[in-house]
Amino acid sequence: MFNLSITELEKYIQDDIPYDDLTTSLQNCKDEKAQLEVYTREDIVVSCTEEASKIAQMLNCDVEYFVKSGESISKGDILLKYTGFYADIHKAWRLTQILLEYSCKISTQAKKMKKLIDEVNDSCELLTTRKTFPFSKRFCIKAAIAGGAIPHRLGLSESILFFDGHRLLYKDSNEFYDDIKRIKKSSSEKKIAVESEEYEDSIMLMKAGVDTLQLDKIDFDTLKKLVMYKNEHFPNIKILAAGGINLSNVQEYASCKIDGVVTSSVYVSGMANLSSNIKIIH
Repeated sequence: MFNLSITELEKYIQDDIPYDDLTTSLQNCKDEKAQLEVYTREDIVVSCTEEASKIAQMLNCDVEYFVKSGESISKGDILLKYTGFYADIHKAWRLTQILLEYSCKISTQAKKMKKLIDEVNDSCELLTTRKTFPFSKRFCIKAAIAGGAIPHRLGLSESILFFDGHRLLYKDSNEFYDDIKRIKKSSSEKKIAVESEEYEDSIMLMKAGVDTLQLDKIDFDTLKKLVMYKNEHFPNIKILAAGGINLSNVQEYASCKIDGVVTSSVYVSGMANLSSNIKIIH
């Protein structure tokens, strides 16, 4: 599990507190100390507590306790506790809680989806797409990994995946199939993935030598037929399902005995129901 860098956390802090906390600066609170506890109102999978803890420390607070990313906790449990001067606690409060509300929801949703997948197909992976929130890729990826997901593509530079838009370069499908063979030879250490929506096209792509076939918004009967064909003729090819997959239908896709489901839904699942207790200490 990786951590976000100090530079990233500094930028996050500066976006919210470019100068000072105007509200607490107007209070007479110079010597007051306080304690903050972030707790959950629902069962969750924790993520990005390492970053929340570091933010608190960067704002001069002392972290007493935090639950590590990837661990599951129950309603009422505390996931982060820190102390410090009253003004510093208020600077760190919303920064840490909001970060955790988003990250823990992503990881919890991923965990729920992976559980449903494993119930019907323990060889199927939960793969998350490149469609993270702009400017927050590393944050979203860490949260998804904490819930048991695997990044489908970290970016355009590290994987090969052809979509319909890439086929515009060719005069017809046969020319594209032929070029797949050339591309495989020129990229021997990389896997070649192609997205398809049709049965016959998928068969031809398998024959052309693709390593991974990504089936977008395909019906379940066709998906099952393609898995059967693949298993009989091209057992080493991986089949992924993509397009509109979420908590409500992920198990049905996984039950088709595919190798992975590709989803963006974990990134748009809302915020975890967290809250905080803050008190003055002496």
